[in-house]
Amino acid sequence: MSSSSSLRLEEVTADNVEAACALTVRPDQQGLVRPVSWSLAQAYATPDIAWPRLVFDGDRLVGFVMAFFDVEFHPGDARKRSGLWRLNIAADQQARGYGRFAVTAVCEEIRRRGGTRTTVTFVPGEHGPEGFYLGLGFEPTGETSGDQVVAELDLGDA
Repeated sequence: MSSSSSLRLEEVTADNVEAACALTVRPDQQGLVRPVSWSLAQAYATPDIAWPRLVFDGDRLVGFVMAFFDVEFHPGDARKRSGLWRLNIAADQQARGYGRFAVTAVCEEIRRRGGTRTTVTFVPGEHGPEGFYLGLGFEPTGETSGDQVVAELDLGDA
């Protein structure tokens, strides 16, 4: 990874959407995370809650992250949640700190919007991101969302 000063998030635009859709994770991860094109379709369909961003290191596209904001997570849930909806780091760019950078950027945006917790869901099992998220301080809540584990990170007071 280059110096953190060369890392940044950018909006998805007409100029970079093709490169974004070409980004792929490792083959053993493809059943664990939706492709970027799927995420962009979800973002297009739910622009009021989705926050898709591309992760760049200098001029190189290395990942995609999408946050969600103020979502009723379960029907009738009084607490609105914000968190990490999707994280795709390019297969040849993993284990270089880009995922950590992207999650930190999402947490900062949630905090900027007044949030105090970040929610994430993930598919448990081999090759999954559980160790990554637990290593960042996320703690399982005991809930599930479909076949995914729900975990949260306390961001402290907003």
